[in-house]
Amino acid sequence: MAHYKAADWKREQFRRYLEKSGVLDTLTKVLVALYEEPEKPNSALDFLKHHLGAATPENPEIELLRLELAEMEEKYEAIVEENKKLKTKLAQYEPPQEEKRAE
Repeated sequence: MAHYKAADWKREQFRRYLEKSGVLDTLTKVLVALYEEPEKPNSALDFLKHHLGAATPENPEIELLRLELAEMEEKYEAIVEENKKLKTKLAQYEPPQEEKRAE
């Protein structure tokens, strides 16, 4: 019986924590908005994520970093391609490694 009361006490503490931090109000508002939606979305989870702000980046710097990453990936691919071309060109002017060793 004591174990049951401890579990109830923990649940009550957690419920108070959620209530105090505003989580219950926010979830209630989003669920009510979903309920009142005339045309229910295909994915209720996506609706919740969108309305809770999970669909947007938390920080504006994230989008800038994504753009910078995309630019760097493009530059990297261009450099790799240039490197391949230069190696091919260099191979035309250098003797193969086996011939160098024989000399």
